[in-house]
Amino acid sequence: MTDSRRVSYFYDAEVGNYHYGQGHPMKPHRVRMTHNLVVNYGLYRKMEVFRPRLVSPTAMTRFHSDDYINFLKVITPDNMQDYIRQLQRFNVGEDCPVFDGLFEFCQLYTSGSIGGAARLNDDAVDIVINWAGGLHHAKKAEASGFCYINDCVLAILELLKKHERVLYIDIDIHHGDGVEEAFYSTNRVMTCSFHKFGEYFPGTGDVHDIGYADGKNYSINFPLNDGMDDKAYRSIFRPVIGKIMEMFAPGAVVLQCGADSLSGDRLGCFNLSVKGHADCVRYVRSFGVPMLVLGGGGYTLRNVPRCWTYETSVLTGEEVKDELPFNDYFEYFGPDYRLNLPVSNMENLNSPEYLETTKNQLLDILSDVEPVPSVQIQTGQVESQLNPRGVNMEIDRPGPEEGNPDRRVSREDTGRKEHPSELAG
Repeated sequence: MTDSRRVSYFYDAEVGNYHYGQGHPMKPHRVRMTHNLVVNYGLYRKMEVFRPRLVSPTAMTRFHSDDYINFLKVITPDNMQDYIRQLQRFNVGEDCPVFDGLFEFCQLYTSGSIGGAARLNDDAVDIVINWAGGLHHAKKAEASGFCYINDCVLAILELLKKHERVLYIDIDIHHGDGVEEAFYSTNRVMTCSFHKFGEYFPGTGDVHDIGYADGKNYSINFPLNDGMDDKAYRSIFRPVIGKIMEMFAPGAVVLQCGADSLSGDRLGCFNLSVKGHADCVRYVRSFGVPMLVLGGGGYTLRNVPRCWTYETSVLTGEEVKDELPFNDYFEYFGPDYRLNLPVSNMENLNSPEYLETTKNQLLDILSDVEPVPSVQIQTGQVESQLNPRGVNMEIDRPGPEEGNPDRRVSREDTGRKEHPSELAG
């Protein structure tokens, strides 16, 4: 099923060296494990592989507050006791610990997402993958849920420089609250999240939360109970996303692929297989709209690389064998050493009636969305009548230090091409 979709893949070998601390469920090492599988399956030959060029702290303030970014730049495990008030104010220290190299880690994963968005804007590729990204809980001035910088929001802001409308889809088991909140009152970004709801972090994402002011009907939430399986997920994901693509007609899509919705996740309670999770990726890809594909949650170390590697194969249009190739982390994948994992026999607590009712509620909301105008005028024209109503979102253009905004983004700006010998990492 090979096809000619152009795919870029952002990876920095340093990402696996950062450690949230003993016993913490978030392990950046899973991105290195994923990369190793991608390389050993030969999938990297089907993509342009980039090492992201680090974005400046200033670029992060397109969304985050100056105070918060300055705090993340200076805080270290050694000077924490001098910043007790700020640690509380910015919600850093418990779920979101201070660890060595924290700010560099944030720069790494954020740079892949912003750099990927810039490559899409430049029409250099059709799909960009950054498995280190997808940290969707971070707020303007607050860390949350293992997330410090919200790379999803920053990538969407980058895409809005070119595209009139951007769609954000979130299949992490946790609600994509940070992204929804950032764009809650604009109709240029639609957010759509499928998540466990009810006595579960972060506690937001009710079906009745649909957006505010100009953003009303542009936030879509599908709250779910434990035990979601492949068949049930497909029965809601495809109709809702299909309707969004028809009504909202985005110029670009950001897809957050949190793998904590897989069966057997350490923190999750859904029952999706790798193929069921990847079916969402396959469906979004089928629309042929420019895509930025990000990671996110995923806390069972042996399963996350399986999922993201298989999804890399789906995005590149390559078939891969179920038997895993030998790789640096082979022993993690025993006893079966296969790509696909068995699901459990847990009960699906989402009744067909509940799923049907909620799906229809969302389809009704979506029928109120202003359809995209049939005649496209080049965005960026002064006083264009096709700007969605009442948009007052300021999108930063690059400052003088980031070059001339009229200049095409060059390959050097979004990262340097990897030399083949570096791919072994």
